[in-house]
Amino acid sequence: MKLLECKNITKKFDNKEILHDINLTIKPGKIIGLLGKNGQGKTTLIKLINDLLTPTSGEILVKGNKVGVETKKVISYLPERTCLDKSMKVCEIVKCYEEFYENFNSKKAYKLLKDLDLDINEKLAKMSKGMQEKVQLVLVMSRDADLYILDEPLGGVDPATRDYILDTILSNFKEGSSVIISTHLIADIERILDEIIFIDKGRIVLTSDADELRTKENCSIDEVFRRMFKC
Repeated sequence: MKLLECKNITKKFDNKEILHDINLTIKPGKIIGLLGKNGQGKTTLIKLINDLLTPTSGEILVKGNKVGVETKKVISYLPERTCLDKSMKVCEIVKCYEEFYENFNSKKAYKLLKDLDLDINEKLAKMSKGMQEKVQLVLVMSRDADLYILDEPLGGVDPATRDYILDTILSNFKEGSSVIISTHLIADIERILDEIIFIDKGRIVLTSDADELRTKENCSIDEVFRRMFKC
């Protein structure tokens, strides 16, 4: 079964082409790295999949359905920037998610918040940027979704916390679901990846099984990326 299909997706803003002829298929049960330097089209593609932007041409299907209200029910999305109401306490935000999403597991959310030593009675506004991003990640991973899409989930956290967050992602997405992780921090994340997608200048330039790529190139995925794009 195809969980996600992108068919000949092109996106332009005014006359500038941001994405060019993107063809992509995601199957269930995979952790996929959407990898590329900043400003190469990763976030635009993610917003299209989440129906936050409309493609200039092409079609996106989630479980065979065109993106819209129904597909939002099965996708759990972590945006690049925190979008939560910072005047609210963490426990109040959890309650909102519980009421809004039928597939939200509040017990899982409270356990993860405790594991991350986050005070549920504290207002988001009093938390650091990194703590706010942890809260949002917990909320996203506490939904029993079919597809989790995480845009730069490690960007605002210290290196010591990154391994815990990766383990949180690895152990908390629903069995049979898939996870797309968009990042430029390839070395930090490659150990959990099943498949990789390299995107550059709005084009997909490489898709591969992660282990097969390491074996073929006899090096890490991070090193492959650095060689290809001379980082």
